[in-house]
Amino acid sequence: MIGRRLLQKRVWNSGRRWLFPSSPLSPVPAEYCKRHFSSHVLAAFSSPSDNPINLKIPYTENKCKFFSSNAVADLPTNGIVDVPLAQTGEGIAECELLKWFVHEGDEVDEFQPLCEVQSDKATIEITSRYKGRVAQLLHVPGSIVKVGETLLKMDVEENRIPPVVLGNLENEKHTGGVLSTPAVRNLAKEHGININEVQGSGTDSRVLKEDILKYAARKGILEEPSFIATADLGEPLHREMSSSQVSAEVSGHYEDTIVPLRGFQRTMVKTMSMAAKVPHFHYVEEIDCDALAELKASFQTNNSEPGIKFTFLPILIKSLSMALNKYPMVNSCFNEESVEVILRGSHNIGIAMATPFGLVVPNIKNVQSLSILEITKELSRLQQLALDNKLSPDDISSGTITLSNIGAIGGKFGAPIVNLPEVAIIAMGRIQKLPRVADDGDIYSASIMTVNIGADHRVLDGATVARFCNEWKRFIEKPELLMLHMK
Repeated sequence: MIGRRLLQKRVWNSGRRWLFPSSPLSPVPAEYCKRHFSSHVLAAFSSPSDNPINLKIPYTENKCKFFSSNAVADLPTNGIVDVPLAQTGEGIAECELLKWFVHEGDEVDEFQPLCEVQSDKATIEITSRYKGRVAQLLHVPGSIVKVGETLLKMDVEENRIPPVVLGNLENEKHTGGVLSTPAVRNLAKEHGININEVQGSGTDSRVLKEDILKYAARKGILEEPSFIATADLGEPLHREMSSSQVSAEVSGHYEDTIVPLRGFQRTMVKTMSMAAKVPHFHYVEEIDCDALAELKASFQTNNSEPGIKFTFLPILIKSLSMALNKYPMVNSCFNEESVEVILRGSHNIGIAMATPFGLVVPNIKNVQSLSILEITKELSRLQQLALDNKLSPDDISSGTITLSNIGAIGGKFGAPIVNLPEVAIIAMGRIQKLPRVADDGDIYSASIMTVNIGADHRVLDGATVARFCNEWKRFIEKPELLMLHMK
């Protein structure tokens, strides 16, 4: 059989990604096509045999490079093609499937979104590079899919086989002819049920979710169908308990719940495991925020920007950047292999955010060149994207130092762990009114914030961190100095 190489391309548009095999990519030679295209182009292919066969395939592209997969791809005669998970970013080996935008049997156009996946860096929308019909979905939401593994099968021929016949052909490979969806097969597998033994009640004896639950109840695998959560398959486990679950606990049925860690939570497992190997030390200081509170109130009173609400955080971020100008070692990263410290030129200050999807640390780029108003707007943008789980890889990469505002939730004090390869992280407690004694002995009330700086002791010593903290404290307690030194 003559192998045919398929051209592949990599395109980003509003967070969407082209699908292509995970094998290494190389530019298509110049003799096959030009580097840039603006309309329909005919790309010629030929076999390495003595009798060349030219295949002319139209492509539509707008000034993008074409790439060729090193793998040989042959379209089956029945028109069914495997659609793999693309390489969504450097160093990404797997992604969690969050949700499908299509169902089996749906007609799909080119560029149409197929599904949404989440790596340990970002949430990405996968689009189709084919026009055809969805033949089979091979994974359910919540599944971990390896890069290069097939996500779904598509029928891309004009004369496609009927849906029912296709269902039989595809399902016979897995279930011996029993019709069912991947979600139902996954449910049966979870409970150790042979799906071939279940009598289907759907069209053409298709096995439905209800059939699995009833079969499990008859066999004693489940206590009673009413005890099973009625949420759709693939729904995240982080949700409130249903009334049936509460009733089960009240009646004395207590069961353990397995919660798989996905997305940003899996990232936290890996990064914190690595960070635990780093020798830490912590430096704690109290900062008087009375002047900071007055400045924030003044900003809000004179605010003419609609939709902008001033908080303490943007001022703290800008003052931190001013202190980093004097102590650049705190804004560095450590290369363990070469035993080198890289002093970062940009102040990309990360803000730890607790979201329904886990802890994420987007960063504000180049704070040293931004005004407090610009920082406020960028912080608001990142917070909204984090809540919507729409942060891009650029939003959460290349951070140089991290702030963790535990005071926003209510804590006084925390002992943070560095976010590698950064060498410092700062946990800020809540601002609270506390009594203080003046030099003349008078007692007065002050707005005090406790900060705890966690540092990589391989790079930073205690004296450096103490001097840096004193500089930051000076800008916070006397914010007029920001105007004096700001460029």
